[in-house]
Amino acid sequence: MDTPLTTIAVVGLGTMGTGISEVLARAGHEVIGIDIDDAAARQAVAALEAATARAVRRERITQEERGDVLARFRTFGDLRAAAEAELVIEVVPESYEIKQQLFRELDAIVSPTAILATGTNALSVTRLAAESQHPERVLGLHFFNPAPVMKLVEVVSSVLTAPPAVEAVTELARSLGKEPVAVGDRPGFVADGLLFGYLNQAAAMYEANYASREDVDAAMKLGCGLPMGPLALLDLIGIDTARTVLEAMYSASHDRLHAPAPILRQLSEAGLTGRKSGRGFYTYEGSGSQTVVPDALTPREDAGAVTGRTVRSVGVAGSGTMASGIAEVFAKAGYDVVLAARSQEKADTAKGRIAGSLERSVSKGRLTAEARDEILARITAAGSLDAFADVDLAVEAVAEDLAVKQQLFGTMDKVCKPGAVLATTTSSLPVVAIARATSRPQDVIGMHFFNPAPAMKLVEVVRTVLTADDVHATVREVCVRVRKHPVDCGDRAGFIVNALLFPYLNNAIKMVEEHYASLDDIDAAMKLGGGYPMGPFELLDVVGLDVSLAIEKVLHNEFRDPGLAPAPLLEHLVAAGCLGRKTGRGFREYARR
Repeated sequence: MDTPLTTIAVVGLGTMGTGISEVLARAGHEVIGIDIDDAAARQAVAALEAATARAVRRERITQEERGDVLARFRTFGDLRAAAEAELVIEVVPESYEIKQQLFRELDAIVSPTAILATGTNALSVTRLAAESQHPERVLGLHFFNPAPVMKLVEVVSSVLTAPPAVEAVTELARSLGKEPVAVGDRPGFVADGLLFGYLNQAAAMYEANYASREDVDAAMKLGCGLPMGPLALLDLIGIDTARTVLEAMYSASHDRLHAPAPILRQLSEAGLTGRKSGRGFYTYEGSGSQTVVPDALTPREDAGAVTGRTVRSVGVAGSGTMASGIAEVFAKAGYDVVLAARSQEKADTAKGRIAGSLERSVSKGRLTAEARDEILARITAAGSLDAFADVDLAVEAVAEDLAVKQQLFGTMDKVCKPGAVLATTTSSLPVVAIARATSRPQDVIGMHFFNPAPAMKLVEVVRTVLTADDVHATVREVCVRVRKHPVDCGDRAGFIVNALLFPYLNNAIKMVEEHYASLDDIDAAMKLGGGYPMGPFELLDVVGLDVSLAIEKVLHNEFRDPGLAPAPLLEHLVAAGCLGRKTGRGFREYARR
């Protein structure tokens, strides 16, 4: 195993195998591409020719270098071509039977010192290694799609894998410009182990008709900064593939969050496997196309037949960061805003925070001084909710405490004029319980902004069973006017974003508790392999561990799923006062300001 990995065989020239071959050939390795399908081999060569031609046009490589890359990639239809390889990477279909047969055949072909790597993301590397005469040389080498672009490579060891084999492929990954992460053998490993549970919950949420596919995807992109929504990502991965991964995860964990949502089976068995078939959760122009076309489920522009109420003035209750941000959003959109707090001093301070935010925009050239003054002139700071007497829309942004919000809504019910819409920005409390604190629950709705409100485009519009249609229409119209993207959801814990985000964060904590992977490796895996803007532990420390724990408890209490129970490590850190960046210590330590 000390032999340099100069010649590498890639068995299976589908999308992933072709991508891995390109990465290896461009890095200077002799690549033996093997596939029993001649058409797949020809397509792999054509893909490499096209990719290198693009690189020449973009002046990333010369024409001579392109010729060298193409010369290093040879394709064969017979597995015996792997005889000279020091490393064999298999990316054949996710089937124990197929992969085990392949490893048995390779034993009779390759050198005893050659390393055998499986590209599986769902099957047991240990079980595959046990089929080999030399299990110590078998490991997992999990690239992410598209392989030429994605930086993450998971290096998977079984209890049988020899350390020199792990060291050799880890060094290879680094030489390819990748970021290798060492993980143990369990279905999904790190990235997919966290990702697929989240995707499965999104599919179940859609199947339950809780939210439309468009709203689920928009919520996660705009609310979490993800490159793709979960249902669109399932279509890209392949719904049949996702189901296979989840089945493997569930068989190992018996966690209900990993039990494949029934809709995944229904779509798979109907042949609606996503982009590759031309239809999955969405409909595409054709097989393999990424262009979504309208279908029977596509929302119609004239679907909102109900006309909303007229809104000219807005009241915002609260004096914290969220209240200031929401007031700024409305004022920028041209609304007259009353910003009310428990005292005039607090209200003035909140308005001062808005002035500071606008001043920063002026200094960056995003806003003129004249526009800043006009926006501030639209905001009236008030020390009492009595100032809400004439507002058309009242939005509360106070502490996330049901009793506090109910008391505030009871007061707004007495102060606000008939017909005014009353909105709560709660992220986790039942909106209907807040609405029942008033004599007009039909006028109450959830309007969940994300922090920082001026920057984040998403608003979750939460209607209860009592919310009037014209109130719902009003809030959607207002969202569009303030340049936010509204998504509709029902009144249940977590709404869309938190219901999908926090179980994922909780599962990341469980991985650390189980000593499966380190904080740094998990964060790197999700950023590099999933395209997340922040790793789960970075995000937890930013959100606040106390806030995260509170949301986890709400989700667990609502759905009563054992898999949603807060991880003990999270509870221990909160009990110790380690709440994240705001206290200087959470999962990591931070310099005190």
